[in-house]
Amino acid sequence: MASRGVGDYAPGMKPLRLRINEIFHSVQGEGTRAGVRCVFVRLTGCHLRCTYCDTEYAFYEGGWQTLDQICDTVRGFDCPTVEITGGEPLLQPAVFPLMTRLADACELVMLETSGAVSIAEVDPRVVRIVDLKCPSSGEVERNHWPNVALLTPRDEVKFVIGDRADYEWSRGVLREHRLSERCTVLFSPVFGKLAAVELASWLLADRLDVRLNLQLHKFIWPPATRGV
Repeated sequence: MASRGVGDYAPGMKPLRLRINEIFHSVQGEGTRAGVRCVFVRLTGCHLRCTYCDTEYAFYEGGWQTLDQICDTVRGFDCPTVEITGGEPLLQPAVFPLMTRLADACELVMLETSGAVSIAEVDPRVVRIVDLKCPSSGEVERNHWPNVALLTPRDEVKFVIGDRADYEWSRGVLREHRLSERCTVLFSPVFGKLAAVELASWLLADRLDVRLNLQLHKFIWPPATRGV
């Protein structure tokens, strides 16, 4: 992966920087690429406070790195797949040139975003995984609905479901917006709160064209393990 200055420097300006919580090499735990090795670039900061959040440490912890430093670290893992995550990564404007640089150099770049920020400016080569917030998250009113119209078959939508009310709300959104015709749709049980077998039974009973999504990394490592 090349570590070029394009997008990082401009005449008379300091290099663009991002506040990074962690960069690590692991297996993808969720979505259609679960099990594939992947480099994760986790950005610091989030404006939401979901009730089930499992990365609260990313709210404030982290240090500043230039785009060159980030790209050099990613390159060191010699991995074709990268995911930008958070926190909410789209809160930091310099993430957009970072995604472009990574897309120039890597086979696959993914973005995991809360769905509360516009994805309109994301490089079109990046796979956008949009987490629409269900009622039990406490943040359902923060969903940025114009994002739905921007989704393509390459993208994914995730619903993190904590109870039957969340499921019925998600089912309604799925049907209203015909999401299964737009992209892959993931229904995920809140780990430790809703049993996967219960969510699976609801999906089967309603014959929903969605994918049951489990957090693979929480079955491989202890659920609170960081950097995996």
